Amino acid sequence: MIDASAALTGLSGLASLFVIVAVVFAETGLLVGFFLPGDSLLFSAGVLLASGVIHLPLALVAVTVALAACAGDQAGYLIGRSAGPHVFNRPASRLFSAHHADRAADFFRRHGSKAVVLARFVPIVRTFTPTVAGVARMPYRRFVLFNAIGAVLWGVGMLAAGHLLGGVPFVARHVQVLTPAIVLLSVLPGAAPLVRDRLRKNTPGAVDTPADEPTGVSR
Repeated sequence: MIDASAALTGLSGLASLFVIVAVVFAETGLLVGFFLPGDSLLFSAGVLLASGVIHLPLALVAVTVALAACAGDQAGYLIGRSAGPHVFNRPASRLFSAHHADRAADFFRRHGSKAVVLARFVPIVRTFTPTVAGVARMPYRRFVLFNAIGAVLWGVGMLAAGHLLGGVPFVARHVQVLTPAIVLLSVLPGAAPLVRDRLRKNTPGAVDTPADEPTGVSR
């Protein structure tokens, strides 16, 4: 795992903000951003803001992060909308994982519009879900609404968690150790529906409930 706190420590406030915004945007705005540490970066940024290592107002960083997250999803959606299924028919490479794309497509098929929100809390899946939504021709206004909700809940939530806990001396001293645990907790909201669906699928006589809108994503 990339040490997010070390990456931000030593940078000026504006340089730190630039790094945070670039990572948040690239994680969903570029199909090659699935390896970026969005969760740990935001939590670490919150801790460093609370401890005064990053000299910027929390509100400024929160608003900027939410806007970057929204912009990243918009870029991913437009890629899917313009390039269509050809995006997912490309051969796998070091910079593009067909398996990860399939996971996101299945996630979107299962959860429909709300997948745009839920995917924000599932690393890797959040990289490809906006593109899947574009390929599936999800109505743009609906996408913008769910995109904004997910960006605010995830971006501001992770920053606020780090900022709140960063005021605790023990957390500030052990941020490298505690960050993975916080990231795991952030994944639980998105993972819960997956676990529920898996249990339902394995239950004899269970009938799958279709998502709120079918998609045409295929490989």
